[in-house]
Amino acid sequence: MALLCRNSGTMHKNLRLLYVTTETKAQASDLGKKIIEADLAACVNIIPGMESIYKWNNVIEEASETILLVKTHISKVQPVTRFILENHSYDCPCIISLNIAEDEGNPEYLQWLFEESAER
Repeated sequence: MALLCRNSGTMHKNLRLLYVTTETKAQASDLGKKIIEADLAACVNIIPGMESIYKWNNVIEEASETILLVKTHISKVQPVTRFILENHSYDCPCIISLNIAEDEGNPEYLQWLFEESAER
C-alpha cells in the first residue's frame, strides 16, 4: 500500500473523481467494467439520461449522453485517462479529474476508496 503523508494531522490520500461522458449507457458500462477489471479504479457509477448542449466545429449540438464517474487514486488518473482515450467512440471525449475533499464525507468510505485504488 502507498505511504500516507501527514500534514497538520491530516492524512492525504490524493483521491480523484473522473467525470466522463459517453454516447450510450452500454458504452459507459463496458468502459466501467474494463476499468474495474484492470484495477484502475475502486468504483464507477453510471448515470444515464444526461442532456448535453455544446458547440462542435462551430455548430451547436444537442445530444443525450451517459455520465461515467470513476473514483480512483491520483496515481491512476493518467492510466485511466489513456485507457478511456483508447477505447472511447468520441474524437475528443470529456475526461475531467476532480479532487475529492478528504476532510468531508464518510471517512470510512474514503479509506475504502483509498485502499482499493492506491498503488499496491
